[in-house]
Amino acid sequence: MACCSFADISLNNDAVRSRGEEILLASRGIGNGLRQVTLSTPEVHCASCIAKIERALSDLQAVESARVNLSQRRVTVSWNSGRADCPDFIGELARAGYSAHIITNVSADGSLSSLLVALAVAGFCSMNIMILSVSVWSGADPATRNAFHMISAGLAVPAVFYSGRIFYVSAWRALRSGSTNMDVPISVGIMVAFILSLYDTFTGARHVYFDASVSLIFVLLAGRTLDQMMRGKVRSAIDDLQKMIPRGANLIHENGLFSYTPLEDVQPGMRLLIRSGDRVPVDAVVHEGGTEIDSSVVSGESRWKSVDVGATLSAGALNVGGPIVVVATKSADDSFLSEMARLVDAAESARTSYRRVADRAAALYSPVVHSIAAITLAGWLYVSGDLHQAVTTAIAVLIITCPCALGLAVPMVQVVATRRLFERGIMVRDGSALERVSHARTVLFDKTGTLTLGAPQLVNAQPIPAGALGIAASLARLSNHPIARAVAEVGTRQGLKPETFDSVDELHGLGIEGRRHGQIYRLGRASWATNHTDLSRDFVGTASVLTRDDEILAVFEFDDVVRPGASELVQSLTMGGTSLGIVSGDNERAVSRVANRLGIERFSAELLPADKVAAIRALQSSSDKVLMVGDGLNDAPALAAADVSIAPSTASDIGRNHADFIFLGDNLLAVREIVETAKRAKDLIRQNFGFAVAYNVVSIPFAIAGYVTPLAAAIAMSLSSVLVVCNSMRLARPVFRREQWSGHPAMIS
Repeated sequence: MACCSFADISLNNDAVRSRGEEILLASRGIGNGLRQVTLSTPEVHCASCIAKIERALSDLQAVESARVNLSQRRVTVSWNSGRADCPDFIGELARAGYSAHIITNVSADGSLSSLLVALAVAGFCSMNIMILSVSVWSGADPATRNAFHMISAGLAVPAVFYSGRIFYVSAWRALRSGSTNMDVPISVGIMVAFILSLYDTFTGARHVYFDASVSLIFVLLAGRTLDQMMRGKVRSAIDDLQKMIPRGANLIHENGLFSYTPLEDVQPGMRLLIRSGDRVPVDAVVHEGGTEIDSSVVSGESRWKSVDVGATLSAGALNVGGPIVVVATKSADDSFLSEMARLVDAAESARTSYRRVADRAAALYSPVVHSIAAITLAGWLYVSGDLHQAVTTAIAVLIITCPCALGLAVPMVQVVATRRLFERGIMVRDGSALERVSHARTVLFDKTGTLTLGAPQLVNAQPIPAGALGIAASLARLSNHPIARAVAEVGTRQGLKPETFDSVDELHGLGIEGRRHGQIYRLGRASWATNHTDLSRDFVGTASVLTRDDEILAVFEFDDVVRPGASELVQSLTMGGTSLGIVSGDNERAVSRVANRLGIERFSAELLPADKVAAIRALQSSSDKVLMVGDGLNDAPALAAADVSIAPSTASDIGRNHADFIFLGDNLLAVREIVETAKRAKDLIRQNFGFAVAYNVVSIPFAIAGYVTPLAAAIAMSLSSVLVVCNSMRLARPVFRREQWSGHPAMIS
C-alpha cells in the first residue's frame, strides 16, 4: 500500500513538473523578470467565477496578476520567474473547480449551441407536460390522472437529466470549491421535486411537481441563452490586429540584394524595403527615399502624410507612395501593432471585472432561499413529524421562490431595448452595456470619423469658375489621394465635361501635373504648384491650388465636415450634466477647430492609442465611468478600456469589434438615443427586481404554511414571470420628439 502511495506521489509530482514546463514554454517574457501566459477556462460564465479564479491564482507564490477575460473565457497570468519555479496554474484552477488548458489555437465556443439544444429539449418537454397538467387540474378521473402522471414522468426525464445538467455542473463546481451560487438552490429544487414527484406518481398521489420543475428549467435556460447570445457577440479583435501585421519583410542585405524574411527574425538595425501598397512591418525610420503614408491606423487621421529621410514610421502604416528603404527600430514583439494587441487584451480583461446587477442579486438570492427552505423543512418535521409533508412544503418553498422572475428581469429588458434600438438603426453587441451606459458620467469622442465624417470635402466649390473646376476635376480623377477624390467628386456631381491632357504625372506628396496644348497645369500644394510665396489667403483646413504656367487659376479649400446631429448631441449631454471631451490623434489645429465649433471645452490632440487609454484610466481612477465614442483601429484599445463604447458603422472592422453599440446612420444623435434608452432600461430592471422581491415576500408565507399546491405554485411562478415581461415591454412604447434624426422620429419612452 505504501509503495503504491509513493508511486502516486511521484507520478503527481512528474505531472506537475510537466505542466509547469509546458506553461513555461507557452509563456513569453514581458520585462522586469516577469512572464505571462494565457489559459483557456471554458467553464467561466459569471462575475463569481471571475472572482474565484483571480483569487485562487493571485494567492500563488510569485504571481503578480491574474485577469479573466469573460468574453473569450481566458485568464492571463503574470508571474515573477525569478522568485520561484513556474506555478501549477492548471492544477490550482482544478482545485478551485475550473478546468483549464494552454491555448494552442482558436476554437469555436460550443457553449451556445449546447444551451440551444438544452433549451429546445426543455421547451418541448415542458410544453407537453403542461398540456397534460391542465387536463389533470381540470378534474381528470384517477386512472387518467395516474396515466398522465406517468407520461409526464417520462417527458421530465430528458429535461431534468439532459437540459438541467447545465445547472448541476455549475452547482457542483461551486460546492466542491466550498462556495455556493444561484444554481445550487435551482439544482436542489429541480432534483428533489423530480424525485418526490416520481414517488408520488408510483404511489398514486393527487399532485406532482413535474410541470413546475421542467418549466423552471426552461425559463431559466431561456434567460441564460439570451445572455449567452449577447456575450457571444463580444469577441476580442486581437486576431484581427495580428492579421494586419505582415508575415515577413523584405530584408536588404549588405550586397544590395534582398530576401523575404519572417517577421520574427527582423531585429532593430536591419534595413527593409517597403514597396508601394505595403504596410510597415515593424516600427522604423526612413533611411532612403520619400513617400506618402496613410497613418489612419496609428493616429486616426484620414489625410495622407508626406515623409522623407529621418521620419519615424509605426508598424501598420500603409505606404501609398513610392518605394522607400527603412531601418527597423524595434522587433515585431515590441512594435506598435503588437503593443496595440496587448493594450486591447488588458483593457478587455479589465472590463470583465464589472459586476452586473443580476450577478449581485444572485449572490444574495442563494443563501436566503437555502435558509428559508431549511427552516421550513425543520419546522414541519418538528410540528407534524411527517417527512413527506415536510419535504413537500420545503420543495414548494424552493419552487415558488424560484428565480424565474429574477432570471428574466435583466434579459427581457435587454431584448426589448435591443429591439427598440435596432428599429432606430443601432446594433447592441453586449447586453451588459446597457447597464454600463446608464452609469457613465463622462463621454469622450474621437474626432476624425466620429465627430466628423472622416473624409475631406471641398467647401468653396461655388466661387470657383466652372472651367477651372473642370480642369482640376479631370486631373484629380487620375489620383487616389483623398484630396483629389474630393475634387473629382464635386466635378462628377456638377456634371462637368472631362478635359483631356497630353500627359499626366503624379508626384507623391506634392500633387498632379498635366500638359495640355503646351501649357503645364498643376493641382496640389501651393509651394509646389506656384512660385508665389506670399499667398495672403487664410486657408481653412487643408488647401490646394490649381495653376497654369505658374498662374493661380483657383484655390480649393477643404474641411472635415461635422457629423449631422453632433451639435444637438453635445448640447443635450451637457444639459444633462455629462462631462464631454475629445481625445484625438489628429493635429492640434484641426481638433481645436472642431471643439470650438461644437462647444467642447476639453480636448487633447496628437494622442497615440496608449495615450487615449491613459486618459481613460486617469478618469476611471477617480471613480468616473467613461463612455468612449470612436471609429478607427487606433481607437480599439480606448474602446475596450472604456466602461462602455459606441462606434459608427463606418468604423474599421477592429473598431466595430470592440464597440458595445454600433449605429448605422451618419447622425450622431444615435448616441443620445442609446443613453436615454439605457437610463429607461435601468429603471425598468430595478422595477423588475422590485416585483420579484415583492412576489417572494407575498408568496413565501403561504408556501411555508403549506397552502401552496402544485397548481398554485405553477400559476404564481408564471404570474411573476408574466408581470416582469409585461413591465419590460413598456420600453417599446414610443413617445415622439419634435426633433427628427436619421429620417425617423427620435423616440423615447
